[in-house]
Amino acid sequence: MPRPNGTILAVASSDHHGFSKALQTEIRLLEGLGVEGDAHMGETVKHRSRVRVDPTQPNLRQVHLIHSELFDEAAGKGFSVKAGDLGENITTSGIDLLSLPTGTLLRIGATAEVTLTGLRNPCQQINDWQPGLLSVMLVKGDDGGLIRKAGVMGIVRAGGVVKPGDRISFILPPEPHKPLERV
Repeated sequence: MPRPNGTILAVASSDHHGFSKALQTEIRLLEGLGVEGDAHMGETVKHRSRVRVDPTQPNLRQVHLIHSELFDEAAGKGFSVKAGDLGENITTSGIDLLSLPTGTLLRIGATAEVTLTGLRNPCQQINDWQPGLLSVMLVKGDDGGLIRKAGVMGIVRAGGVVKPGDRISFILPPEPHKPLERV
C-alpha cells in the first residue's frame, strides 16, 4: 500500500547537457526512458563521463529528484539554491528521499511511477557553480563515511505527466532493504 508523504514543488528539464535545468509547468515521464525531451532521457547512460566509459550501460539516472529541504539547509549556510539549479527534474517537499531504500517505488501524480536506483554523487561542478556549496552536499557522517545529499536517481516504471502540486507517495521494496548508494 502506498504511503502518502509529500508534494511536488517544481519540475524541470533541459534538452542539452548543462548544470541547471529550466523550470517547466509540467514534465512528461516516459516509461523506461525518463523525462521527455531531457538530455538524460534514454535506456542507456547519457551522463557524458559514463558514456565515455561504456555507452551500453543501462541508464539508472533517468530522473533526478531533490528534496527542497536541502535548499533551506544551504540557505542556512549562506548559499542560494532554487528548484532546477542543481539539475534535478523533480523538486519535492515533505518526503525524506535520502532515507528510502534502493528499489522504493515512488508514485507521482495520477499515473507516474519511478523506482529509486541510487544517490546522485555530488561533484566538483557544484563548487564551480557556487564555491563552497559542495560542503553542504557531501558531508562526513559520525562513522567517517560520506553522506551524499544531492538527491536521488531513478528509472521510470510508468509514464505520466508530473506538475507542481502533485502528491508523491512511496511503496517500500521487500525486506531486507538495501540503502541507496551512488549511481
